[in-house]
Amino acid sequence: MHSHCVESADYMSATKTPPLKGIKVIELGTLIAAPFCSRILAEFGAEVIKIESPDGGDQLRQWRKMYEGTSLWWYVQSRNKKSLTLNLRSAEGQEIVRKLVQDADIVIENFRPGALEKWNIGWEQLSAINPRLIMVRLSGYGQTGPDRDKPGFGVIGESMGGLRYVTGYADRPPVRLGVSIGDSIAALYGVIGAMMALQHRHASGRGQMVDVALYEAVFSMMESLVPEFDVLGFVRERAGNALPGIVPSNTYPTQDGKFVIIGANNDAIFKRLMNAMGRSDLADDVQLATNAGRVPRTAEIDAAIGAWTAAHDLEVVLKALDGVDVPAAKVYDVADIVSDAQYLARDMIEQHRLPDGKPVKLPGIVPKLSDTPGATQWIGPKLGEHTGEILRGLGYDTAAQQALKARGVT
Repeated sequence: MHSHCVESADYMSATKTPPLKGIKVIELGTLIAAPFCSRILAEFGAEVIKIESPDGGDQLRQWRKMYEGTSLWWYVQSRNKKSLTLNLRSAEGQEIVRKLVQDADIVIENFRPGALEKWNIGWEQLSAINPRLIMVRLSGYGQTGPDRDKPGFGVIGESMGGLRYVTGYADRPPVRLGVSIGDSIAALYGVIGAMMALQHRHASGRGQMVDVALYEAVFSMMESLVPEFDVLGFVRERAGNALPGIVPSNTYPTQDGKFVIIGANNDAIFKRLMNAMGRSDLADDVQLATNAGRVPRTAEIDAAIGAWTAAHDLEVVLKALDGVDVPAAKVYDVADIVSDAQYLARDMIEQHRLPDGKPVKLPGIVPKLSDTPGATQWIGPKLGEHTGEILRGLGYDTAAQQALKARGVT
């Protein structure tokens, strides 16, 4: 058993065969988008070989909060992956990639367009070696178009995709979401594209390229933004915590200094909420019986709800709303998450051990498959931990491996 294995794997029977078992993935990526994409495939049984620079590896190893010299994020983002150190700028390193690709199913990369082509390991070169290969390419602007050569991180994709403009309050500058959502959305589209390409390959026998632009991935989330502008000339603006045109749905303060989110925009739910608040006058108001009537009186409704929540502690509010089936929740912080009964019941908080034996909690795996669930077999590996194993599989004996290392190839 790998030294980083989970302490308890009750959430996955050892007899289950992962759905992606037998699928070989080569990850040529750093930081967030490509590594998150391959992480999901690894969680469901794909063999993921992560190629890292011998000079320090993926920069994510040094991002955010560290423990004993390694980012705690690393252990999540790289679980179930094998780490192979390789200098892609060397001819010998490029040759090793080409050997790996001979029997690979998917290559995932997030270099700037054209970088892999300079190293002779671009789509045309690799697909010529293995016509069944699928290549997922994640970049800021995509592989074509006038902006293809510009550097583009997730923050750029979020801005160009329209998300940043509508995030925050109307009287303040646009704000960032608390996570790297642009990269993550693009990664999910990378997974979706890879799965569709695999399905097509079953029928045709041929692979294809999946081109994911970060700005397009974000843009695809923007609901009715375009037709509202095109037909009505309407430009969606920042609206804070409210959901404009859908009333009531907002965040309200409680007496103990906390916040509760209430979504009571269904007509029947709205009436139940008003009665629970002791506001039968609003519950029975004919104009407020439908969303169309409530929208012009949004401020009045929000003020009434806010006054009621502010007069009670959070738990009192939640108990009252649960009792009448009104959707509501406190705004969870991470301490709430790791102790929540719902999270725990669905194995969304996993217990593992860091290399020095220290216990560490990691997020569970999504989605839940009834017959072939995903699992964490090991947490993010040490830099180059699997280099010897992988090179041996390609026919490099000990002497050849030492020669590669001496020349800075691995």
